[in-house]
Amino acid sequence: MNKTLTTVLFMLILGIFLITAGCTQGQPEIVTPPQEDNKTFQQDTYISNETLVAFVDRAAAYVNTYGKEKALAEFNDLNGSFIEGELYIYAYDFNGTTLAHPVNPEKVGINRLNEGKVGVFLKESQDAVRNGNGFCQIEYINPTHNQTLESKLVYGVQIDDDWWLGSGIYTGPVNPSPAQ
Repeated sequence: MNKTLTTVLFMLILGIFLITAGCTQGQPEIVTPPQEDNKTFQQDTYISNETLVAFVDRAAAYVNTYGKEKALAEFNDLNGSFIEGELYIYAYDFNGTTLAHPVNPEKVGINRLNEGKVGVFLKESQDAVRNGNGFCQIEYINPTHNQTLESKLVYGVQIDDDWWLGSGIYTGPVNPSPAQ
């Protein structure tokens, strides 16, 4: 019951912030972390855009080498080779059904396009994938930093006409405090 309540609360909070997400018009530049004092948000490291793209490209290559079934099993494995710190691969079909999500395995097999704000985020992401850009900027709860709401750059690639995969990197707090 507690896990279900936590999941519902997490999805509700996530949904509220995803409604304001918008896709970028082109490939973004390297992210420079904001300068902050020690009393505010503490981020140890930031992952570069190039690392994100390479991670997703490596997953796409894995699909091409081992096939869809084996790749989805690997992407869904929380101890698999496609979990690296905050990076993980998720996969969706173009109808909105979750094919892989190691952090939220309970969502595998569920169509999420009608899940309010999560559905909006997925629609924007898959549109970015289909138009060849692949990048979309959102606000998302970072589970690796005490559930802090952060800006997140997501990147995805189309595998074939039926499905796509992606990942994302956190780029800093949504509302950084002004430098003093």
